[in-house]
Amino acid sequence: MNTLTAVAAMTAGLSVILTLVAFWLPQMNPNAEKLSPYECGFDPLGSARLPFSLRFFLVAILFLLFDLEIALLLPLPWGDQLEAPSVTFGWATAILVMLTLGLAYEWAQGGLEWAE
Repeated sequence: MNTLTAVAAMTAGLSVILTLVAFWLPQMNPNAEKLSPYECGFDPLGSARLPFSLRFFLVAILFLLFDLEIALLLPLPWGDQLEAPSVTFGWATAILVMLTLGLAYEWAQGGLEWAE
């Protein structure tokens, strides 16, 4: 058996085993809350005319901001191959400092508090 066939067989076998374990292992205890649809943090069965909290949007925007931070810092490990890796490190540090200061400001203003 050559190496490619052995790797393919192990991959297929491991995939089948993990699929079977994931199918039989979890405990299924459905109740009304688990079966109800989740609609943006508010009760889907209530009135549709209730005012919506803007804090949900703030948390969503903060999540997107820090998610984009990962996309900006993703090429950083390859930055040491450049002619001046200290410039790459400086820009990455500037991005992290700016985001950390913004997070500290939001935290100090109470923007991260979910309940009032």
